[in-house]
Amino acid sequence: MVGMHTPPTDDLATPETAASAPRPAEHGGPRRAASPWRGRVMAAGLMLAALNLRPAVTSLGPLLEEVRDDLGMSGTVAGVLTSVPAACFALFGLTAPRLARRWGAGAVVCAGLAAIATGLLLRPFAGGTVVFLAASALALAGIAVSNILMPVIVKRWFPDRVGAMTGLYSMGLSLGTAAAAAATVPMTDALGGSWRSGLGVWALLAAVALVPWLFLARAGGSGSEAGGTDTDAPAAAETAAAPADAPAMRITRSPLAWAMAVFFGFQATAAYISMGWMPQIFRDAGVSASTSGLLLAVMMAMGVPLAFVLPRIAARLRHQGVLVVILGVFGLTGYAGLWLAPAEGAWAWAVLLGIANCAFPLALTMIGMRTRTHAGVVRLSAFAQSVGYLLSIPGPLLVGVLYQHSGGWGQPIALMAGFMVPQIVAGVLAGRDRHLEDEA
Repeated sequence: MVGMHTPPTDDLATPETAASAPRPAEHGGPRRAASPWRGRVMAAGLMLAALNLRPAVTSLGPLLEEVRDDLGMSGTVAGVLTSVPAACFALFGLTAPRLARRWGAGAVVCAGLAAIATGLLLRPFAGGTVVFLAASALALAGIAVSNILMPVIVKRWFPDRVGAMTGLYSMGLSLGTAAAAAATVPMTDALGGSWRSGLGVWALLAAVALVPWLFLARAGGSGSEAGGTDTDAPAAAETAAAPADAPAMRITRSPLAWAMAVFFGFQATAAYISMGWMPQIFRDAGVSASTSGLLLAVMMAMGVPLAFVLPRIAARLRHQGVLVVILGVFGLTGYAGLWLAPAEGAWAWAVLLGIANCAFPLALTMIGMRTRTHAGVVRLSAFAQSVGYLLSIPGPLLVGVLYQHSGGWGQPIALMAGFMVPQIVAGVLAGRDRHLEDEA
């Protein structure tokens, strides 16, 4: 297992600087023995960080009605609230590569977890919508930079196990998502029935996740010995495999990058519509608040086993388009059932839509597979996720507007199903066996 020093700044360099880096003999020459306990801390840190990348969002869905009533939100304003995560992920995610270049990826993730804990701690004290949104934005900013850097960290420290480690933190992400959806209402009841207590308790989980990252950030910031760190060899080997004269190319001119961004954007749209509105859909169909939270938890829990298995399967395929289509069919079937019989078949639709939402770990795996170098994975991850989240902003807002003006869920569910079509098309294009560097 490789070591865990913070990536040197040349990992975030342009393709020209990456291509001109010295090429070690025999893929980096002899490498120092990596510290096994550091590898374990790194794996634990990835898992704990992943657990905190969605509770800020999914803990709100089951209590959205109570928050709206207390803070005086309309359906349209609530739609804006459900779009805030995507907006923050798009805007703050753009800063992640620059921050990582300056401070190191480990330190930035550590700061992101601190922002999550602080935002979740402050949110229950909000006396109005503006303050609530500001506290939420702070937590979401921390999630945004961590979202971008997770594929980078995996590619850097586990270059020979991208599929397995992506599956590990994707499983952790799904577990945290499901736990927040299922446990928020029961915890709220146990803590006195106030939505403020039910939302604020999730700050404790983020505080726990800070512990290994404080160590990792400090270890990464301590510098390296002359001659490089034990993590330099994988980067040098990948650099050596890239063409030395590969010309620079603007990421915005890459068809692959745009296909990845669109695919990522529409799967994020489906995910945040589900996390923000699905409990309300079930509640309006006559399902209780606690059961609605459990249904959302079932949707998210489907990602726990599948997020671990799906990246491994994807890593063995030359073309991941077939997986994209299969997930899309599950999604379309789930939306059809939700439109026809939302309460009667609620558990079945939750399972089907939960399987469809596993497009997220598939997208993360494809980002790592569609690049050859660390510089490439940073650029593609930042572009695909930032642009993708930007594209996903209107989705939850449109659902709120349609719900407000139509007075029912027929039109919003039709819109959700319609979003699956471009997701499938873009995913098939992004899943083709090619690399970002080859387009330069």
